[in-house]
Amino acid sequence: MSTLKSLLGATALALALSSALAAPPVAPVRDVPENLHGTTVHDPYRYFENIKDTGVQAWLKGQGDYARQVLDRIEGRAALEKRIAEYSASAGDSINAIVRMPGDKIFYLKRPRGERQFKLVMREGLQGAEKVLVDPEAETARTGTPHAVNYFVPSWDGQHVAYGMSAGGSEDASLYVLNIASGKQVGAPIPRVHEKNVSWTPDSRALTFNQLKPLSPEDSETETYLDSRVLWLALGQPESAAKPIFGPTVTPQLGLARLDVGAILFAPGSPWMIARTSDTTWPEGAVFVAPVTDLAQPAVRWKRIASFDDHIVDMELKGDDLIFKTRKDAPRYKLMKLDLRNPVLARAQPLALPPAGGVIESFVVGRDAVVASVRDGTAIGLRRYRAGDTAGHAIALPVAGGAAFLNEDPAHAYGDVLYTLSSWSQLAREWRLDGETSTDTGLRKPGKLPASIDLQVTQVKVRSHDGAMVPMTIIHRKGLKRDGTNPTLLDAYGSYGHTISAFFNPNSMAWIEQGGVLAYSNVRGSGVYGEPWRQAGFKTTKPNTWKDGVASARYLIEQGYASPKTLGVMGTSAGGIFVGRVVTSAPQLFAAAIFNVGVMDAVRAEESANGITNISEFGSYKNPKEFPALLEMSTYHQIQDGTPYPAVMAIHGLNDPRVDVWHSAKAIARLQAASNSGKPVILRTDAQAGHGMGSTATQRNAMSADIYSFLLWQMGKRRAE
Repeated sequence: MSTLKSLLGATALALALSSALAAPPVAPVRDVPENLHGTTVHDPYRYFENIKDTGVQAWLKGQGDYARQVLDRIEGRAALEKRIAEYSASAGDSINAIVRMPGDKIFYLKRPRGERQFKLVMREGLQGAEKVLVDPEAETARTGTPHAVNYFVPSWDGQHVAYGMSAGGSEDASLYVLNIASGKQVGAPIPRVHEKNVSWTPDSRALTFNQLKPLSPEDSETETYLDSRVLWLALGQPESAAKPIFGPTVTPQLGLARLDVGAILFAPGSPWMIARTSDTTWPEGAVFVAPVTDLAQPAVRWKRIASFDDHIVDMELKGDDLIFKTRKDAPRYKLMKLDLRNPVLARAQPLALPPAGGVIESFVVGRDAVVASVRDGTAIGLRRYRAGDTAGHAIALPVAGGAAFLNEDPAHAYGDVLYTLSSWSQLAREWRLDGETSTDTGLRKPGKLPASIDLQVTQVKVRSHDGAMVPMTIIHRKGLKRDGTNPTLLDAYGSYGHTISAFFNPNSMAWIEQGGVLAYSNVRGSGVYGEPWRQAGFKTTKPNTWKDGVASARYLIEQGYASPKTLGVMGTSAGGIFVGRVVTSAPQLFAAAIFNVGVMDAVRAEESANGITNISEFGSYKNPKEFPALLEMSTYHQIQDGTPYPAVMAIHGLNDPRVDVWHSAKAIARLQAASNSGKPVILRTDAQAGHGMGSTATQRNAMSADIYSFLLWQMGKRRAE
């Protein structure tokens, strides 16, 4: 009886709040029915895909304003943001993307404690003084729009660094080159160099980069990533002097597809250069080789080494050897070595194999050995492979059960290795592995959290609909009563083989403090067990992704962590398919859901700039064999009228280049019209954000506060003022 009263009270509270506020703008229905392979597909909000339309812009603004009013009225929301900011700042400096170059020059991105944005910095030696090379906050102050460093690539001699910078979370990066000694820019910025497909020639006197073509007003957005070119440019020369050397329109004799985005790989001391392609989303593609001396010739004589069907996903160049990671005949991946003096792939020799039950994640080629990171569930350990030892041996790490991420040594100049290690309960730190011994580098000063929380981390396996056992990590404060009253958040992704690994997020401690439970499920579509697990949540098998999610939710309820009135679910980006279809297939299990920059309309996704690059993962609606699966995985099309859906908050940056904001707009408009639960359905927007890259600490803290406040409110743990 008390449960029923609580549920009715929460519903009444939501209705009262809605009536106290101006209602969100209603989206008119302008249905566009379309016959696709014999199926009539309705699209009542197709017009939202024209984001530049003034009416659509007004609707988005109205929705964002309404969401802001709703969120700001939740009891304790401001205090929660302050607490999150305290946790974020107390965790110390944030460091990522460490690259170690010859001469012990170390480059990395660093967001100092309490600051908003990452800066590009370098030091000579682990104990050397830090030098700030690029501070995007200077551009932010000048323009009023947040800027971010998207990527960076130092020259081999350490005298210059190339980097990409973009504004407002757009990821529309331009390429800059900085003279490190003088601190001055070399030449003018080069536009439309979005990705880290930038490389320096071995002599550090020139660089190659992939540039997207300029679009005319008549071009469709789907043309954005088509027909890109790799150009070679001498240091200091203007963009007009760049020489095209690779790409679908540059080297048509190679048979490249229009979506083949190319990059060149060089290494000091190697006479070879490698060209590789991807669709920007999945790394498998074609691989070619040519002598570096061909750059001085009228045309480069590229020779094909591999095609997509050879499934090469990563590679390093050292001397005459190409070391690569592949999944061909290796569902948990393997490393191979090919002598480029006779580049016949069939002659490649095994270099490293995973241990039983392990999955090779990444690798670093050092001076005298290869070190690989090897996954075991959410833990990632390190394994050293010397010449002739394909089995390798495990290396003891300072923290058990954590995840070790290798830092780059692209010149293969060192016998030791730098890596970053985090765990579910400990802040990340950087370590130096010398032989079998790990020592703290001191790059990141250890932080001190404002409260000490004794965490319990439990690894479970959940039986899914077909008997598959799905691994899930559950985190909460020790001593938690499993009586179904705990605010619980289930999170998953389940695409591209991306696996949730052990990590410590200081912001989430604010959720744990509220008695919250966090559950991370590596549903099918992830790579937790290698390629077979990914393929089991891929295109036509995609329903396993959300069915695994439903099974995970039922487990949390059955085991007393939560109940349907205290269980929330979240998915981000491609994880939008997970969260959207979990909610639309089992709405009765959840109090609330967070759609974070999610893929909501899987049918129409490929009609966007970045959507076309995801066909390799999800399929194409134009393909009659792939269309039914896309329709089934499309949240927007699976929303049913008159259904009591849980409360939903969609989050989207208006400058998102990866998942267009119209995905969230269409889903929210449809849910607002269809749901009869009386629970709020809101769209939180940010005009200075995109897909998350480049967001400042302030933006991230505010978003976390909105997510946790919304969930706590809908779980009956907070009131609305």
